[in-house]
Amino acid sequence: MERHQRLIKLLVVDDEPDIVDELCEFLSHSGYTCIGCHSAHEAIELFCADPQIGIVLSDLHLPGKSGISLINTLEKTYDGNRQFEAIIFTGQTETQDVVAAMRAGVADFYQKPINMDEVGRAVRRLERHLQERLDDGAKLDQMNQKLHFLAESIGELHLDLHQMRSHFGQTEPNPATECADAIPAHFNQLSPRQLEVARLIGKGLTNYQIACELGITENTVKLYVSQVLRLTHMHNRTQLALALSPNRKSEGSAAIAH
Repeated sequence: MERHQRLIKLLVVDDEPDIVDELCEFLSHSGYTCIGCHSAHEAIELFCADPQIGIVLSDLHLPGKSGISLINTLEKTYDGNRQFEAIIFTGQTETQDVVAAMRAGVADFYQKPINMDEVGRAVRRLERHLQERLDDGAKLDQMNQKLHFLAESIGELHLDLHQMRSHFGQTEPNPATECADAIPAHFNQLSPRQLEVARLIGKGLTNYQIACELGITENTVKLYVSQVLRLTHMHNRTQLALALSPNRKSEGSAAIAH
């Protein structure tokens, strides 16, 4: 694979310059951009300065700070908001070191002398895994943006309904008398919770607001909304809101008069 196709950079940290040079040379031939350094302090500065660094390869024993402490520091610096993977090298493997590395989220733990082919395979695997995590994060951001846009649209619709009611001299529903109002006959088949959700939609509440009002999740609210629309043969939330609005009687009377 050509270098320009690899967007993730590698940070190689070891207090032995020969090991850093050897690893960087080997991985560069596989198309990776490698940045080498010889201390944890320098590694932290380089990592923070370059957001494209996605994989950190570090010796376990570094001057002043262990490789595991380095990884922990990087995680805490970004509070989990930056995705990266880590590989630790060591000349002497102790059980407690392996456990500490796993707790720090280190993906791989290799014994020195380093087997370059094994490291190359590990880096490629971690690159794929990291890319999947980044893609999932991007999809989640897109979904959040769509939900935010939907919430704003519903809010604007509620505002439009309020303005139309004000224009025709109609007032907002009175909570004290709302329950006493008759509802359309085809709403009688709804369960108490379904009817409660329908009434809140009639008030112009968003799914998030309904979830807070009833103490349930937004996904559960969406399920209830879908059931209500299906059982009442309504096409959308707007039609449902209008069917339950306080002015439905006057609208019905007007229709009969015509």
